[in-house]
Amino acid sequence: LTKQLLGFARGGKYEVRPTDLNALIEKGSEMFGRTKKEIRIHRKFQKDLWTVAVDRTQIDQVLLNLYVNAWQAMPEGGDLYIQTENVTLDENYIKHFNLEPGNYVKISVTDTGVGMDEATRQRIFEPFFTTKGMGRGTGLGLAAVYGIIKNHGGIINVYSEKDKGTSFNVYLPRSEKEIAITEEKLSDEILKGSETILLVDDEDMVINVAPEMLKAMGYRVLLARSGKEAIEVYKNSKDNIDMVILDMVMPDMGGGGVYDRIKEINPNVKVLLSSGYSIDSQASEILERGCDGFIQKPFNIKDLSLSIRKVLDQK
Repeated sequence: LTKQLLGFARGGKYEVRPTDLNALIEKGSEMFGRTKKEIRIHRKFQKDLWTVAVDRTQIDQVLLNLYVNAWQAMPEGGDLYIQTENVTLDENYIKHFNLEPGNYVKISVTDTGVGMDEATRQRIFEPFFTTKGMGRGTGLGLAAVYGIIKNHGGIINVYSEKDKGTSFNVYLPRSEKEIAITEEKLSDEILKGSETILLVDDEDMVINVAPEMLKAMGYRVLLARSGKEAIEVYKNSKDNIDMVILDMVMPDMGGGGVYDRIKEINPNVKVLLSSGYSIDSQASEILERGCDGFIQKPFNIKDLSLSIRKVLDQK
């Protein structure tokens, strides 16, 4: 858990590049929309949007988390509005936020869902605060979102009314850097499949986002939020599970222990190890014991799609 919090504090793997948020949002929201037919997505993008310098994988995760939150707030379906605009924030607006006045790109994600009361709204970004039933993950989803935006020199705030809906507004500082022409196309190839994957992770951020990524790639997804649950699910469905994506650090049982147990159940199990840290001695040791691959969190859809195919296509 400390590792998760440290990851948010220091921003994990940090690859900042000048980015066109319109292109990033269009691609991510389209992918999300394909898996959620009951939601109508409305996009309104500012023409000539200013460039921002961001870690694309992290901002992708932030946005996907906000979309999933919106979807969860609309159990009967509804409308999701995503808007971008160039804004200039003055002294008055930002004095509460410890920011420099100046030019920012604003992203709004608004839903027509159940909304929240003022007491909930005030606590929504606290680690471990969750409106979901107890025992479902660690409630780090929106705390992580808050941490990532803060690490980027930005702010996020939320406006909500009970039974009317919720609006999250993200402000990221404008960058004067140019986007490399070769990068204009964000449509890097995503490899697809139809196998069944067991995803084992206890972080809300991952549980909210990764299944959507996997479904968009065509996979069937089973979830386990702890090591013990993973072993239970694997035992019951081993004949239908083609591979496991296994988190290294979990509260009840580490990735190494889980790997050994599922390997006993099926010596030919295919496992992709995942961690917020680059390969350390613990991960190397599991890989030496026959684990099939490693991916560092936060991952984007392209890296994940490549890593999965690499593991599944191994003979």
